[in-house]
Amino acid sequence: MSNKVKGFGSKNISRIYPLWFLVPGVLIYAILFAYPTFTSLYYSLTRWTLFDTEFVGLDNFLLFFDRPALTSGFINTIIYAFLTSGSKVILGMFLAIWLSGAVFAKDYLRAVVFFPVLVSTVGVGITFKELMEPNGAINSSLTFFGIPGPYWLTDPSYALYSIIAIDVWKGVGIATVIYLAGLAAIPQEYKEAAVVDGANFWQRFRKITLPLLMPATSTVIILSLIGGLRSFDLIWATTKGGPGFATDVLASVIFKQYQAGFYGLSTAGNVVLFILVAVIVYPLSAYLNKKTVEA
Repeated sequence: MSNKVKGFGSKNISRIYPLWFLVPGVLIYAILFAYPTFTSLYYSLTRWTLFDTEFVGLDNFLLFFDRPALTSGFINTIIYAFLTSGSKVILGMFLAIWLSGAVFAKDYLRAVVFFPVLVSTVGVGITFKELMEPNGAINSSLTFFGIPGPYWLTDPSYALYSIIAIDVWKGVGIATVIYLAGLAAIPQEYKEAAVVDGANFWQRFRKITLPLLMPATSTVIILSLIGGLRSFDLIWATTKGGPGFATDVLASVIFKQYQAGFYGLSTAGNVVLFILVAVIVYPLSAYLNKKTVEA
């Protein structure tokens, strides 16, 4: 009674599940993803409210990129995503290597590194907002040592990079756990053979550890990059996109447009964000998967 499909040359493979078994999953996908996605594409071409809709074509997109605040949000999104992703890759990898060695209180330190992941993002934002106030704990500590503390979240030169640092502190624990799992999967025989051959730490790292950690690196890059491109809650909790537009990203710009009642413009922003994530992540994912197979 089982259905047959052809694959792997001339061999017949029995399908494990019948087609009707896929129906619930397809329905959930259609209702929760496909329908909202295609609906948003239509509404991005309209000027709409809760009661009426007016088709305006590409006007929303032209307006979205015509406003300086929206353009700066687009640029900030790119900066934010790539800096947070790159920092998590580097710090996560080296923390994992350090915490997989002979370190005193290793399990405790692993828990300390992972703990920020468990804390509410909004809670982290509010806490660091208080710590980074001009008279907050961080500046008070710097003043004690004779160092005048900067205006971390109110100076346009520091604000975006301060939030990036908070985001890295919050999310590096996930990257570290993924790398720890990747390190655990590397056979010890490789390292032992390299030591016998006289390879030092950096030679072992470049020739063995780094290539074999490629699957973990791919996972960290994709997850952190998508998270960075979509980031909103941490930024809103700390600066609400200020000072001015210094820390506005696409997600916060879209939210502000919703607040102001420009629903069509904000929907267009959502489509722009969707396309941005797809354009960056899909080819990067394909490239990283190829590198993983080669490794």
